[in-house]
Amino acid sequence: MSANSSTSNAMLPIDTSYKRIIAIALPVLLANLAMPLQSVIDTAIVGNMNDTAKLAGMGLAIQLLSLLLVSFNFLQYASSGLSAQALGQLANNTDRTTATSATPLLSILQRALLLAFIIGAILLLAKPWLIDYGLQALSANPESGRAAKAYLDVRFWGVIAELMNFAFIGWFAGQGKTRYMLYQQGFIAVLNIILTLFFVFVMQMGLAGVALGTTIAFWLGVLLALWLSRHHLKISWSALFRADSQHFTKEKMLRLFSLNKDIFVRTLILTLSFAWITRLSAQSGDVILAANAILLQVLSISAFALDGVAVSAETLSGQAAGRRDWPRFRLIVKRTGVVSYALAIMLSAIWWLAMPTYLDFMTNIDPVFALAYEYHWYAVLLPLVGVGAYWLDGIFFGLTAGNVIRNAALILAVVFFPLSWLLYQQWDMTGIWLSVWCLLLLRLIILSGFLYRAHLSGSYEMLQPEA
Repeated sequence: MSANSSTSNAMLPIDTSYKRIIAIALPVLLANLAMPLQSVIDTAIVGNMNDTAKLAGMGLAIQLLSLLLVSFNFLQYASSGLSAQALGQLANNTDRTTATSATPLLSILQRALLLAFIIGAILLLAKPWLIDYGLQALSANPESGRAAKAYLDVRFWGVIAELMNFAFIGWFAGQGKTRYMLYQQGFIAVLNIILTLFFVFVMQMGLAGVALGTTIAFWLGVLLALWLSRHHLKISWSALFRADSQHFTKEKMLRLFSLNKDIFVRTLILTLSFAWITRLSAQSGDVILAANAILLQVLSISAFALDGVAVSAETLSGQAAGRRDWPRFRLIVKRTGVVSYALAIMLSAIWWLAMPTYLDFMTNIDPVFALAYEYHWYAVLLPLVGVGAYWLDGIFFGLTAGNVIRNAALILAVVFFPLSWLLYQQWDMTGIWLSVWCLLLLRLIILSGFLYRAHLSGSYEMLQPEA
């Protein structure tokens, strides 16, 4: 290929059509929807055990696990970015063998999996202290606390597999292998259903059976992901586990952390915010905690669906920012926003129609059902309330505006925690749900402020001080 043709191809305009935005979002959306099914399945099975304390304990357990595991989802972001860069570098090397082309990508996966194993092993060793102090921090009542501990004692044996899952998701996504993400997450979800039903209703293992089904499903998901990785790289099993020492230097291992320190701060603050909401629910009693555990699954499912469009926003805005094509960037912001809000309207409409059936499926405990139904409109409107936060997250991730993402999260923390406490003191259960809405709307308002200031200045480069 000539230099002229290469330049011509490089300067082809970015496809910002609605069709392209949806084409990027759809496979990610489908893959993402399989992810929250783990907690939904577990919650639904426990919700039909006719024991409020167990359902409340499940809500506590899931929140504590989220607080611990999501804090390390930089494994996903780092694997995604590094594998995408490695793929781009390999595309420039036309004279390469399969073995040499696989090595950089393989080493990125191996480093991420090794780090996931080390972190997971530390969490597993610290299990007794993490569970006891974690449940105490979430204000667990005695009965719900015992239920949460019974679940976590088993579920902790899967934390290594769950952290490895982050690494696989990022590694596949960075190479555009979203169908592999769908295979892996769908496999885990289906297996989780089968195993959990078996352990609970056939083996009569109760909460421990719920946890065991999920734990085994994640470990078998790791095995499937390893097979998919070997198939993708076209290498043998021995080659998959053979490490090259030059790719395991201290600098390369630490890069997994340094690439995402700002994202780590942001994710930690958001996770602590939801843990705070769980704590407020726990202080209000097991019925409120159980009802909110069911209703907040609506946010989890909707967030993963909306994240599909956020990935489109991230991909396209990143391309425009790389070219410094700011008119195209503004068009991308507008069009991804239109698609995001259209999807949010659809999701809220679906939840409006499906909510009675959903609540009936999730629990057979009458007081919990009645309270959840009383507040179901707060959950139905969650996609519309929260869509802006997820959409602008995608835009700023595309800009690689790590410092802005971090600063926005710090501002959020300063405003949200005292505001939510005042709302809770004033209106109890209603105050908890207003706090959830405020958490989502504040993220939209703060990020919009940064974006609007850059728009007024006429220079979006101010959002990328390190660029």
